[in-house]
Amino acid sequence: MSRRILVLGAAGRLGRVAAEAFRDAGWQVGSLVRGSAAPRAAPGTELIELDARDTLSVVEAAAGADVVLHALNVPYAQWQASAFGFAETAIAAARAAGATLLMPGNVYGYGTGMPELLDEDTPMQPTSRKGALRVAIEERLRAETEQGLRVAILRAGDFYGASGGSWLDRVVVNHLSHGRIAYPGPLDIVHPWAYLPDLAAAVVRVAEKRDALPPFASFGFPGHAVTGRQLAAAISKAVGRSLTIDKMQWWMLRALSPVVPIFRELCEISYLWKVPHRIDGRRLAAAIGTVPHTPFETAVTAALYELGATKRR
Repeated sequence: MSRRILVLGAAGRLGRVAAEAFRDAGWQVGSLVRGSAAPRAAPGTELIELDARDTLSVVEAAAGADVVLHALNVPYAQWQASAFGFAETAIAAARAAGATLLMPGNVYGYGTGMPELLDEDTPMQPTSRKGALRVAIEERLRAETEQGLRVAILRAGDFYGASGGSWLDRVVVNHLSHGRIAYPGPLDIVHPWAYLPDLAAAVVRVAEKRDALPPFASFGFPGHAVTGRQLAAAISKAVGRSLTIDKMQWWMLRALSPVVPIFRELCEISYLWKVPHRIDGRRLAAAIGTVPHTPFETAVTAALYELGATKRR
């Protein structure tokens, strides 16, 4: 089996870690990034400096690829304007190359009425604009598989580890230096997190099993399903001191949402911190074998070290 992959958004949170994981697994990796993001691309990969909005150039860059990973990171406030267009670019690139298209999925499409355990058969009933958009993109991908495209989606919780830009660093440990952490929901509600090195390793294994998968394959990545209290305890242990836990001030975000677009977008999915949910990984395990899983406390300690929040890994 040939092993060449084009990573779209290779300087982003998942893209960079996935490019490293594929490189370390012996793949030829093309890292497609904007020019300004080139310094963040993984060393040991082929640097391809392109604007992902230039579909024709992305299609040309994908020539010879066996797999295309859609890891383009769209800022929250720009989803409605850009997310579907980037998905179309990824489809065009994979289709032209005859490659399998891999894409990370999320849980937004299940909506506020989602059950506590989410699996591949749980119905999508979105209650937010982001959820509806993600469902539409996945339906578009499924339609393309009827025309010969092969697609695999790996659905995960909130990313953390290996880089910043997540709920962990932007909210939870934003004031860790003052001995305080903030949590977006009730402390006893289970919430899924995806440690990026584990998720990237799982993406590699899915890519290596691609020929044995159905044309449209969707898997859940279980990651770490923990309560806010468990997360706080792991952070406290990592930094070696007790911490004060503050509640995130959602009322303030709602008050400012008419004038601050990112606050409006965050408030639409605030239910994810109030409705308990976790992701079933049994179908993924059946497809790839043992699912990559770093012990939770080890992953949190490593993530904090990478953020510069602790001196010990």
